[in-house]
Amino acid sequence: MLFLFYIAPMIKRILLFAFVLIYLCFNLSAQNDATPFAKHTTKASREKEYQSLLNSITKNLSMPLSDSTEEFWQDAFYAMELINYRSSFTDNKIQSAFFSIEKRSTGFQRAALELIYTLQDKAYRSPVHQLLLQTNNSKVFAMCAEYLLLYNYSASLNIELSTIIHEKISTTKEANNYAILYSLSRRLGDRNPGTILPVLNPQSLFALNYLKGNTVIYSIQRKNRNYPGIAVVKDKNGNFITDEQGNVFTVPQLARSISNLPGYLTNGNTAQGIFRMYGFEVSKGSLIGPTENIQLTMPVETTVRHFFKDSVTTDTIWTPEKYRSLLPENLKDYQPLYECYQAGTAGRTEIIAHGTTVNPEYYNKQPYYPISPTLGCLCTKELWSTVDGKRLESDQQKLINAVKKAGGADGYCIVIEIDDEQKPVSLKEIIPYLKQK
Repeated sequence: MLFLFYIAPMIKRILLFAFVLIYLCFNLSAQNDATPFAKHTTKASREKEYQSLLNSITKNLSMPLSDSTEEFWQDAFYAMELINYRSSFTDNKIQSAFFSIEKRSTGFQRAALELIYTLQDKAYRSPVHQLLLQTNNSKVFAMCAEYLLLYNYSASLNIELSTIIHEKISTTKEANNYAILYSLSRRLGDRNPGTILPVLNPQSLFALNYLKGNTVIYSIQRKNRNYPGIAVVKDKNGNFITDEQGNVFTVPQLARSISNLPGYLTNGNTAQGIFRMYGFEVSKGSLIGPTENIQLTMPVETTVRHFFKDSVTTDTIWTPEKYRSLLPENLKDYQPLYECYQAGTAGRTEIIAHGTTVNPEYYNKQPYYPISPTLGCLCTKELWSTVDGKRLESDQQKLINAVKKAGGADGYCIVIEIDDEQKPVSLKEIIPYLKQK
């Protein structure tokens, strides 16, 4: 999986059980001809992986649910998300989990809510509503609300949620809880039929002099993250990198998480906004693979000094105004670009831009196939030989090469949604934004 070494703490424990044991004997290395390869992408290894995951799901969910077995059920929930799996057996087990969901630990509640959101199972509106009214945990509350809004939006629900959010915000003292509640409140407001949504005019983000002196990756996405966006790269002089034919360089890039939860929540989609970009790494986790990845960090996740590339500042306190200073004048009040700031404040971490060795056939009926969804990172397509595990095709390597050509991974990555068209983003439609002034 893409996730072991960059994911949220809740999932790290899950993966240690579900996957490390499976792939303990696998090591990524290079062939003599320097072609990257990943041994576990061969057909035999893929089949073994799938069967092992199925076995672990059955074994773990066969245990009676109790405080001591919760983590095994969580392992199974995550494995089901990863391979997009459900059956009558697992449906019955999910149902039994929600019989007592209000008595379970916060970690279990979040895992169960993430699972039903991922599986798009609308059968649990009643117990989720009860949990929403009972929980004191901001993340659990927000996940309950997002699930209910997904299937049961109404004026009465809007009023109920708004009232509870207002009460919670008025009493919360923790910045992370406030960020979660604020983000939920803003999304709730956007759904109100009377709300006038802000108009996006993104051309200033692409201007020649904007963030000049930095390499900049632009990840241009749809609101519906089922459809891949595209990445373009601007060099330190402000010029866009071109391909061998002289066209603006692009590669498809997916900003969708497995769960498809909103970006302010752990394991949700990649949040919109400005990320600090600060170098290349090769993952030690087999499921990201051996292709270089691009290191990113969000506001609040890192220091003010690092994010702003200011080695002399003594300021250590993050504020929205500091982040605001990076935005072009006409977008300083465009709230969607603050999602990254709120996600960092809420506690999200370790979002990067990488390739993948996950079996794409888990998602062969999805609009983003053959790119793999993640736990919130930006992901590009990579294909691997089912015979010897050699890398056959890599948009990630193309992106790495473009970033190196632009001056290296020292600068920023900007994620932005342009509209809600139900199709992948194309170069043709973003060319007007790239006409620099």
